[in-house]
Amino acid sequence: MTEWLTTLPEAAQAYLEGRRLDEVECIISDLPGIARGKAVPASKFARQAYFHLPDSIFYQTITGDWGEAAGEDGFIERDMILKPDMSTATAAPWTGDWTLQVIHDAFDRDGEAIPFSPRNVLKRVVELYRARGWEPVVAPEMEFYLVARNVDPAKEIQPMMGRSGRPAAARQAYSMTAVDEFGPVIDDIYDFAEAQGFEIDGITQEGGAGQLEINLRHGDPVKLADEVFYFKRLIREAALRHDCFATFMAKPIADEPGSAMHVHHSIIDIETGKNLFSGPQGGETDAFYHFIGGLQTHLPSAIAVLAPYVNSYRRYVRDHAAPINLSWGRDNRTTGIRVPISGPEARRVENRLAGMDCNPYLGIAVSLACGYLGLIQELRPDKQQRGDAYSDEPDIPQVMGEALDLFEESKDLRAVLGEEFCRVYGIVKRAEYEEFLQVISPWEREHLLLNV
Repeated sequence: MTEWLTTLPEAAQAYLEGRRLDEVECIISDLPGIARGKAVPASKFARQAYFHLPDSIFYQTITGDWGEAAGEDGFIERDMILKPDMSTATAAPWTGDWTLQVIHDAFDRDGEAIPFSPRNVLKRVVELYRARGWEPVVAPEMEFYLVARNVDPAKEIQPMMGRSGRPAAARQAYSMTAVDEFGPVIDDIYDFAEAQGFEIDGITQEGGAGQLEINLRHGDPVKLADEVFYFKRLIREAALRHDCFATFMAKPIADEPGSAMHVHHSIIDIETGKNLFSGPQGGETDAFYHFIGGLQTHLPSAIAVLAPYVNSYRRYVRDHAAPINLSWGRDNRTTGIRVPISGPEARRVENRLAGMDCNPYLGIAVSLACGYLGLIQELRPDKQQRGDAYSDEPDIPQVMGEALDLFEESKDLRAVLGEEFCRVYGIVKRAEYEEFLQVISPWEREHLLLNV
């Protein structure tokens, strides 16, 4: 037992120093990004090399129902073999005892990676880059709301009460006073992140009432997706300690900005260690333009992954800090694809279409997949947008059904992500969409009941 503990990452060892480990949470991300798994005594975890979960966890919709994703063999719930990735071992500092979390990878009985496990999908895309001699680097930004507790779905979501005793104010982007309103929650977020060994690059107030953004340092796509996966749980737990909810819905409050997971991308040439987007004299390379061209060409087919729920499409509203098209520009936040100001070494491309409600593994995977296709197909982008991209017409799907149609028709994207993953994902999301269409909204009752 003691020897096993000495192999843990440094932050996990520091968390347990002088303490007795009680429990290990063996977890894996399902399609929505919910942590599934088992909690086991530490002594048992030390003796086991793997554990089992049924593959049906990947067939479940967000409401807990199932589509017909099991395929021709029917719904027999085969056991998967889940093996721990000990590099992901980290504290669960909000628990009452001394607990670690460990992310696991899913395999079948023949030792093959389960193709519809989100972490495996991202690993597949990263390996395609590495096979070409490229190392993808990403930096995600996480936007979310702190809101008042909401236990009645029929009631609208309200901003949380701040430290002053007043509801969180909107239209206060980058205000330090607004950040101070949530001070106790933010303090716990920092404390939990430190205990888990995560480095926060910054926390800012965004434009919505109670909306915050956390930036993470750039790095390996799988590692950063793991961190976003962990952070969503961490932030929720910090909020609950202070009688509020943290929500990652794309559009939780009407007339307020939505929450995005902007993803910055760069690519390192493995042989030279140089940024593939910058040439010897510091100029922009063909690869830089091809990556943007890939995003412009293939992102419409990827929106069903970046915007995975009907609510997601409420975020794409003109003049509400979210893109409505695939224009690209330098230092232009009205575009869907932005090139931030940077030196040649840090030149990168930002995808601003992903919502914070997307699964971080899948959102990063599909964004990298579009850029990869642009690189190998040598695609060229449209002319740069130098003005207000909101003046251009929308050119991304506006509803879930349309997005799913494009996703299901995209042969190139499906080849990169894996056909079996795309089959399962499409069936699950189609089931969710059809279930939503059975719901009659308050708007319909108010305006149609007696007027049509």
